[in-house]
Amino acid sequence: MTATVALVGANGHGLWHRRRIAELASAGVVRLVGLADLQPIETGPAEEGVALFTDHRDLLAATKPDAVVICTPPHTHLPIALDALATGCDVLLEKPPVPTLADHDALLAAVQAGGRACQVGFQALGSTASALLTEAIDKQTMGTVTGIAAVASWKRDDAYYSRAPWAGRRSVGGRPVIDGVLANPLAHALMQGLVAAATAGAGAPERLEIERYRTRPIEVDDTAFARITFAGGLRMTAAVTLAGEDFIAGEVIVNGTTGRAELEYPTDRLALPEESERREVPGRMDLLENLLAHRADPAGVALLAPLSGTAAFTALLETLTAPEQPLPAMIDDAYVTDAGSGPSRVRVIRGVNEVLRQAAATAALPSEFGVAWAVPPQSREITRD
Repeated sequence: MTATVALVGANGHGLWHRRRIAELASAGVVRLVGLADLQPIETGPAEEGVALFTDHRDLLAATKPDAVVICTPPHTHLPIALDALATGCDVLLEKPPVPTLADHDALLAAVQAGGRACQVGFQALGSTASALLTEAIDKQTMGTVTGIAAVASWKRDDAYYSRAPWAGRRSVGGRPVIDGVLANPLAHALMQGLVAAATAGAGAPERLEIERYRTRPIEVDDTAFARITFAGGLRMTAAVTLAGEDFIAGEVIVNGTTGRAELEYPTDRLALPEESERREVPGRMDLLENLLAHRADPAGVALLAPLSGTAAFTALLETLTAPEQPLPAMIDDAYVTDAGSGPSRVRVIRGVNEVLRQAAATAALPSEFGVAWAVPPQSREITRD
C-alpha cells in the first residue's frame, strides 16, 4: 500500500521537500495528502487536489498521514512533532531538530512511547560516501583516529538575513529561536564530524571552546571556530563561515596514526588513505524514502539519521545558543570587503579561507595563531543532568 505523506512548512525550504515528494509520488512510493503553511501556498500540477491548511493540527486531524515532514522554523519543531506523533505519524524533522537536550529527551520519549520513528534531516548521512568513511574508521583503515576537522566556506547575502523574522536573531517576540552558522546552514559539517567521532569511539562531547564572529549587525555568528574535546580525549575542530572567499563546499577530515581520509559531504566526494585524490562516490538514499522503508520493516531497515543519534549535536547546539552567551564579536570593517549592493550584498572576510584551513590543520583557534581580528575563545563544559 502506498504511504501517505503530509508536509508542514510548505514554503521556503519546504519547496525542496515538495519537489522530492513529487518525485517519490511519480514513482508510486508516496501519496501527498496535505500541505500546511502560515503563508498562502501556491500548488503545482503534481499537487492538484491536495488539501491545504494554515494549522498543522487541522492537517493532522483531516488527513491522518502515515508520515509527516516538518520544515518549519527550528524553534517550532517540538510542539509540531509531538502533535504528529500523538496522531500516530512517523516524522521526518528538518535540522536542527530541537534546541535543548530537555526537548530532545521529551521528543525521544514520545517517539518510543508511541512506537513511532523520527528521522532528522541530515541528508548527507544517506550517502554511500559517508557510509564508506564510517566503515573505514570502524575498520581502522587510517589506524587509530587522532583528530577530526570540519571546514566550509560559503557566502550569504543580506537577503538571506531578511528572508524570515527569525533569521539572524536570538529571539523573536521574547521567544528564543535557533540560528547561526553551525546551528543551521553548516550544521551538516558539525553532524558529519560528530558521526566520525562516534564511530571512532570518542565518547560524548565534554568541552567546547568556541570563537564566534559576525560581519553585520545580526545577533548570531556567521563565522565560527569550535574545538570539541570528547570523553576519550579525541578532539574535533570545526572552522566554518558564511563570509568566505573561494567556495569550500564542506569537508570532514579524519586523521589517523597511519593515514588520512577526506569527505566532501555535499558532493559525495571521498578520498580514503590509499587514494591521492577525492573521487565521486555515487549513491544517496533519500531520508523520507528510508523512513518509509523503516516504517514498513522496522527490524530490517535502520534509520539513516535517527533522532536518537543526534544527542551530541543537540548538546553542542544548546551550548552554542545558550541565552547567557554574549553576542558574537563583530569583525571590524577594515578586514571585510563588500561585493554587490542592496539585498545582494555579500560580506567577505579577507584571508578567511587561509584561517579556516590553518585551524582545521592544527586544531588551533584563530586567537591562538595571531589573527588580527580574533578574540579569546569562550570555554564551556558540556554536561547532561
